[in-house]
Amino acid sequence: MARIIGIMGESGAGKTTSMRNLDPATTFYIDCDKKGLSWRGWKTQYNKDNKNYAVTDDPAKVTAYLQAINSKTSDNRIRTIVVDTLNGCMVADEMRRSKEKGYDKWLDLAVSVYGIVDYALTMRDDLTVIFICHSQTVQNDNGYMFTSIKTSGQKLAKIQLETKFPIVLLAKAIDGEYVFETQANFSTAKSPMGLFETKTIPNDISKVLEALAAYEQE
Repeated sequence: MARIIGIMGESGAGKTTSMRNLDPATTFYIDCDKKGLSWRGWKTQYNKDNKNYAVTDDPAKVTAYLQAINSKTSDNRIRTIVVDTLNGCMVADEMRRSKEKGYDKWLDLAVSVYGIVDYALTMRDDLTVIFICHSQTVQNDNGYMFTSIKTSGQKLAKIQLETKFPIVLLAKAIDGEYVFETQANFSTAKSPMGLFETKTIPNDISKVLEALAAYEQE
């Protein structure tokens, strides 16, 4: 079973930038937002010539990329896959079917997005799949605020994608510093007990993977 990590946060919270120190030689980046990456020099790291970068917001194509990497016939150099953002697939699918009415549209959307995450969980043990997601913060009538992964449609909201992720990190900008929250703080952020020493850590996914590898060897 592959490692699955969810990264959620508002726009500008540093979600994509946290991927900056991944090794392009062992990383495959799926750009579902079609906006490119957010650090200088990324185009020399991730591109079609390097065979480590794809642009698509089609859930079926995202799944196909995962299947190809997971295949026994792949070159097995890839160790990390980034899907940025899962919401890009949700919104694009919703827009493509904007004229459709009824329950089936939302059920199909939920099935396609759920299917991407569910398939990722069955992939090779040596793979890590990182799903970057937008967050939403809801305030109830009593003023209680809670942050979770933003989804399109009630079916996905009921599924609550966080239940599929063993690790969910909340990207935040606090006083000019970009960090990950590692545990629930009025949010669905979570991580295994003892994986991190503090509730906030630097915004660098490569350090998260290093910590996770050490944790699994204990």
